[in-house]
Amino acid sequence: MDAVLNEDEAAAYVGGICFKTGPPRRVGVELEWLVRDRSAPGRGVPPERMEEALAPLWTGGLPGGSRLTREPGGQLEISSPPGETLSECIATTAADLTMLRKRVGETGAILYGRGLDPYLSPPRVVEDPRYRAMEAHFDRTGPWGRMMMRATAAVQVSLDAGDDGDGPTGYRHRWRLAHRLGPVLVAAFANSPLWRSRPTGWLSTRQSVWARADPGRTSPPQAHADPREGWARYALDAHLLCLRREPPADWTAPPRLSFRSWLRGVHRERRPTRADLDYHLGTLFPPVRPRGWLELRMIDAQCSDGWIAATAVAATLLDDVRAAEAAWEATEALEGDDAVWERAARDGPADPLLGPAVRACVAAAESALARTEPGSLVHHSVIEFAERYSERGRCPAHDQLEKLRG
Repeated sequence: MDAVLNEDEAAAYVGGICFKTGPPRRVGVELEWLVRDRSAPGRGVPPERMEEALAPLWTGGLPGGSRLTREPGGQLEISSPPGETLSECIATTAADLTMLRKRVGETGAILYGRGLDPYLSPPRVVEDPRYRAMEAHFDRTGPWGRMMMRATAAVQVSLDAGDDGDGPTGYRHRWRLAHRLGPVLVAAFANSPLWRSRPTGWLSTRQSVWARADPGRTSPPQAHADPREGWARYALDAHLLCLRREPPADWTAPPRLSFRSWLRGVHRERRPTRADLDYHLGTLFPPVRPRGWLELRMIDAQCSDGWIAATAVAATLLDDVRAAEAAWEATEALEGDDAVWERAARDGPADPLLGPAVRACVAAAESALARTEPGSLVHHSVIEFAERYSERGRCPAHDQLEKLRG
């Protein structure tokens, strides 16, 4: 039986498992996609329409070993295995995505890359006690949680946390750099300016929605000299999203019950165990989430194969030492700016501080790839992104707005 935890044990456990140290090397990516009718992208596709076509893929049917899952609003997510290099990760994911697109296409549907569904307010199609409890939790504070669950999609890049040193490959430095880069990546790849076919006033409405859904679990943690200690504090202070119970019992958690309060005996239904804490950690959704590795969660889903440039820029700026140094310098003015995430989502590269940082960071990533992978698919993807967007002060959201305006 899983042992009951006390507060000190819980804090030590969180700090120990969330930053596993070692030389940064591996790259993984998770791609979420909205699913739309091919003949009418404004129309959703019932999941049952695709069941037969997707059946072989749910349990290891993708050639590169990626995992296929379905999100609450019917979004499909493909999660790559970790690649030993950026190019290996991109190649594996691209092959698996080709297979998924083919299967989805056989049903008359397409994978639709937007950070937020621009047309619909989809119903929840996944019946699961976790998601029912999530909706109950989020509904206490407004509509944002339902939008987040049902209508958003992202590119999530996973990178090794780093070694135990104090230099640029150390996990402390990489944690700080990831948070400096977060708003830059939001601004550069913003791709969700519409909701119900109208402009929202935000270039990344998805980021705005996530930030408002439940700030105690979706906002960045406060800066702390020791990332392990800071993350443990953040995790234990976050409210329970759900409380697992034996079926058919409901999983809805008591309102405003933090994991720390549960550890202290405020809720007496039962005491929390390590398994409860593991589950709780998986219900925290800040822009940078430590899960033994660093998971960058702030990038909107991209149209077509735009995910390649997004993955390459994010990974290169953290893993290439020279690019990381350039990114650190380019983001100096952003550290400690509490409003920068909001401005990144609203204004994108038009923001006077973020615009130069976007250009400098994308250029640094392209320069690094020109040294390490000249002429590769990954390198060309970043060149094309820079020419079309960052060098012109644009982001993918501008394409949607211009199309809407004719």
